[in-house]
Amino acid sequence: MSLVWKFFISYVVVVAIGLLVLSLSVAYVAPSSFSQSVEHMMMGARAHAGEDAGEMGHAGPGGMMAGGILVGSTSITNDELDASFRSAVNSALWKAAGAAILAAGIVSGIGSLYILRPLRRVAGASQHIAEGHYDQRLPVSSRDELGDLVENFNRMAETLAENETMRRQLIGDVSHELKTPLASIKGYMEGLEDGVIAPTAETFRLVHQEADRLQRLVYDLQELSRSEVVSSTLDLHPADPGKLIAAVVDRLQPQFADKGITLAVEVSPALPTMAVDADRIEQVLTNLIGNALQYTPAGGQVAVRAASHGAALRVSVQDSGVGLAPGDLAKVFQRFYRVDKSRSRASGGSGIGLTIAKHIVDAHGGRIWAESDGPDQGSMFIFTLPLK
Repeated sequence: MSLVWKFFISYVVVVAIGLLVLSLSVAYVAPSSFSQSVEHMMMGARAHAGEDAGEMGHAGPGGMMAGGILVGSTSITNDELDASFRSAVNSALWKAAGAAILAAGIVSGIGSLYILRPLRRVAGASQHIAEGHYDQRLPVSSRDELGDLVENFNRMAETLAENETMRRQLIGDVSHELKTPLASIKGYMEGLEDGVIAPTAETFRLVHQEADRLQRLVYDLQELSRSEVVSSTLDLHPADPGKLIAAVVDRLQPQFADKGITLAVEVSPALPTMAVDADRIEQVLTNLIGNALQYTPAGGQVAVRAASHGAALRVSVQDSGVGLAPGDLAKVFQRFYRVDKSRSRASGGSGIGLTIAKHIVDAHGGRIWAESDGPDQGSMFIFTLPLK
């Protein structure tokens, strides 16, 4: 049940309790108070009448009199009756108000506890998260807006925990990648200084190769940093998607031929021109096709397809490579994540190409995802861009 309806029902309950208390007060308290007031007035009137009778020597008969009632020799005026009635009703209303306020306070207190308890839990858990304890989770005890709040809080905590894990992994990966080539370069330099290693062309080539690894890592980190703020630097111009795909395929075709992998292209004719950052979209295509080249063995096939799909352009890159496990589908776009953990960075890339591709597609208002039937079943990477 929605929290709005729960509030509404609680208000109705409070009003109903107030009306019930009021009706009971009018039904039982008011008559009793009125009777007591009338009896009190009659006693006073009798006492006064007795004094008058003693002076006059007789008492008049009881009955009705103009402007009031006469009981024996006791008379009560209509004004006195009205005042007594108003006093009785006011007394009943004051008592009813007190009882209604008490009942409403109890109901409101219970409702407030129901609302405040999960809010206090969220506040306490958020304080723990602010202190760096990302394992904090809360039980979901309702199916209303408060329950949604708790579920969203738990998802936020899980995301923060994953980001913290990724941050630590990133630091570890970068440290490792910097340490390995630096250690090699230092070793070669020390060997050259001590005369243990001959200053041959091969030695210098190996040192240059390690320096290239460092340069590639720095370049990848720079590209990642730029891709995360790419939405503010897009240079949008009308472009033909078919020509963008053809340019990337022509550039990578020799690498496919060297590895013995078939590269097929299926682009629908007359694709509409769309406003995109051509260089960035070519970067996405290069990353996706290059990823397929990297993880497809010799003799495999890679197919690039593009077609209009509703109000969007749909581009897919399908390969017959190592495939993806279900747990990898949601992680392949994370920084430095690689499906084949046995590959080194030199042979398996830095693991940020798909991350950069996702940032660029998101900045264009599109969507990118991966599909696979499982390990060794190949995979397909698809992205869509809105047709403008």
